[in-house]
Amino acid sequence: MPRGGPSATGRTAASVAFDLVLAGDRVLVDGAFVPAEVGVRDGRIARIAGPGARLDGALRVRLADDEVLVPGLVDTHVHVNEPGRTEWEGFASATRAAAAGGVTTIVDMPLNSIPPTTSVAALEAKRRAAEGRVAVDVGFWGGIVPGNEADLLPLAEAGVFGFKCFLLDSGVPEFPPVSADELERAMAVVANGRHDAVAGRGAGSGAAADPLVIVHAEDAAVIDAAPHAHGRAYADFLASRPDAAEGDAIAAVIDAARRTGARAHILHLSSAGALGAIARARADGVRLTVETCPHYLALTADEVPEGGTAFKCCPPIRGAANRDALWRGLAAGVIDTIVSDHSPAPAALKLAGDGDFAEAWGGIASLQLGLPVVWTEARGRGIRLERVVEWMSAAPARLIGLSGKGAIAEGSDADLAILAPDEAFTVDAAALQHRHPITPYDGRELVGAVRATYLAGEPIDLADGAVARGRLLRRAGSEGGQGDVA
Repeated sequence: MPRGGPSATGRTAASVAFDLVLAGDRVLVDGAFVPAEVGVRDGRIARIAGPGARLDGALRVRLADDEVLVPGLVDTHVHVNEPGRTEWEGFASATRAAAAGGVTTIVDMPLNSIPPTTSVAALEAKRRAAEGRVAVDVGFWGGIVPGNEADLLPLAEAGVFGFKCFLLDSGVPEFPPVSADELERAMAVVANGRHDAVAGRGAGSGAAADPLVIVHAEDAAVIDAAPHAHGRAYADFLASRPDAAEGDAIAAVIDAARRTGARAHILHLSSAGALGAIARARADGVRLTVETCPHYLALTADEVPEGGTAFKCCPPIRGAANRDALWRGLAAGVIDTIVSDHSPAPAALKLAGDGDFAEAWGGIASLQLGLPVVWTEARGRGIRLERVVEWMSAAPARLIGLSGKGAIAEGSDADLAILAPDEAFTVDAAALQHRHPITPYDGRELVGAVRATYLAGEPIDLADGAVARGRLLRRAGSEGGQGDVA
């Protein structure tokens, strides 16, 4: 346990009221840090009481003076890459990294696994790979690729939270991109809930449990027309992924969502230039949500070293003024969530070409570090921790309809993290839990140390290999419903 960690006392009497009681001076309840005691029974929060209540628990944990209790984070954008490319990451290592970072729920992307999650059979293969190997709760996205429209509704019924697609080359051949017309047809299928849906008919139910259509929004034609120089200069790579590529693709997503009534979600927003169009669309009633990622909020193009391909991601890290504008978009509510887009790869791919940005794999490994990365930057901007947790826990849970997660509230899952918000540490990539010790944050000083993580009221013990107690989740409203073992 890190220095200053919580203290615990235990009892074995069968008559105790709660399995676990967590008590502290700063517990995040209803959007504010207050003194409280949290009683957990059968994996859920059964009671929240004021300080001094002395709730009776089989195990009682008292937070240290420098610690706060927050709900476990919900990360809806994680590339686990299993089965098929488990050497890139895998469920065991990814969920250990999540737990180490205070993340208690992840949703796995439909690529870069083989097979990609574009059919019910592929979803079942992925669930078999994950079963009994996850340290946190795990849900799944389905995928939209050319020709699989008939698979979308069966996947939705099988419990995926929505469907991801690319508007340009995904980087892996088994997950090809869709055209704007194919995107719109798929949105119409999802919005209308039937295979013969036609664009413009129906507007969906409006319920949070509706499957989302989530889009990697970069325009292929804009990128094809951009220069694509090889070399170690980050400026050359940045020029190959211009802001206009995001702007044009987001405009196409908005148009399709407007015509079909589908719930659309923009993945990993990098370009702040699209914020105005997003805000106007939402004001017009388009069902559109947006995420961004820690690397776009903390890193800037001018700090990427020559040959520093650990920083390569698509869309790219842009300039400081753009980063500041993304923070304003969050504060204004135009951006809804912050998620990792954890996308690791072996060194042979991530460092390919001896620092040639055109050759190296694009993806940031950061699942374990998201909270301290964002909190370090937010604190320097005068943004309160309560808002950071909202963006990284409550808002993602709402986005995908996980009503029992994202809050310390009676009836919610007892998924919790103990955080020391003022503790500084230096990132050591070799000590991280994800499979490959490559991250752009290596050597960076951050604040906000996660000292303990609880899943369903049980501590996740990383020193003991993180016992695989995580559940495989299904979307609310699907067969089996939220939280059932898949």
